[in-house]
Amino acid sequence: MNEELIGALEELEKSKGIPKEVVFDALESALVSSYRKNFGTSQNVKVDIDRVTGNINLYSLKTIVNDEDLTDRNLEIEISKAKNIDPKYEIDDVYIEKLEPANFGRIAAQTAKQVVIQRIKDAEREVIYNDYADRENEIITGVVQRVSHGSVYFDLGETEAILPPAEQIKNESYKQGNRLKLLLVQVKKTTKGPQVILSRSHPNLVKRLFELEVPEIAEGIVEIFSIAREAGSRTKIAVFSRSEEVDPLGACVGYKGTRVKAIVDELHDEKVDIVIYEKPIENFIANSLSPSKVEKVFINEKEKSALVIVPDYQLSLAIGKEGQNARLAAKLTNWKIDIKSNQQYEDYLRDNDMTEEELQENFDKSSNFTKNETEELIESTEDN
Repeated sequence: MNEELIGALEELEKSKGIPKEVVFDALESALVSSYRKNFGTSQNVKVDIDRVTGNINLYSLKTIVNDEDLTDRNLEIEISKAKNIDPKYEIDDVYIEKLEPANFGRIAAQTAKQVVIQRIKDAEREVIYNDYADRENEIITGVVQRVSHGSVYFDLGETEAILPPAEQIKNESYKQGNRLKLLLVQVKKTTKGPQVILSRSHPNLVKRLFELEVPEIAEGIVEIFSIAREAGSRTKIAVFSRSEEVDPLGACVGYKGTRVKAIVDELHDEKVDIVIYEKPIENFIANSLSPSKVEKVFINEKEKSALVIVPDYQLSLAIGKEGQNARLAAKLTNWKIDIKSNQQYEDYLRDNDMTEEELQENFDKSSNFTKNETEELIESTEDN
């Protein structure tokens, strides 16, 4: 058994990356527990496994006390007896006695097997946890394995992952065998091993898909400023270029729309609006309401609110179905946006007996970013 044990631990170290010393330590602790369980003793025992031969030795450890102070023979030994064994012993020294209980070899073999099996499981779980914990917020490809109680379970190859109901795209169907790209949002340690949690609805899924499909984004030439998403329906993504020679919109759309089409197909026809981020907030707000045209933008920097004027025939387009376009634009820019048609705007001025110049004065026009503020804002996107 001893040679087999050493061989098994060496193979374990090679194949699973589990250091032999880790298993030796665990095995020694387990054998101590097994001895106490099987022999019903309160002795202070120690197990020592030879790292070369695999020989297992069991020892009883007893504290040396004055003869008259002896209270427990399982834990203590009189100084007089200790001196008879070795005259060098002193009070409070530890006397080590080798034990050779019957059947301990069989117990050791059983315990070794159990410990090795458990260590393999623990090591595999730890490897999986470390591997996937380092990949949080990354795209991962999974195959639908099963659907249970509203959650979808994906086979990732090395482990199983879960797509909870809250992270699913509304009305998206998940059939066994379907291969999908998902965002790895979290890895949890549980008693049953690591639990990998995925998402199909997180805005960062769109961000990672663009990084995969658009080389200019992966290279840092084109950057994503912000994303607003209503999963399964529509996404707005604001981009800008660090190079005057590269058109960020063209780079994201691709030749004949191939790049953005690949992303839309992966999201099962979710609409994706790509807009240009510009330094003047008025321009960015106007761009965010695409595909609607914008004629005028009044901004209040202090309250981060804007009044946007659009052509009469574009009002419904600017607002969008159930207010979706305006809502996503507000999320994208992080500004409150009030939209009025030209006619509503003229009626508003007339009802308030106000000129456009007077309205302009009511808005904080100090919104133009300074160079430093703009650079800080752009640089902040690099952390996401």
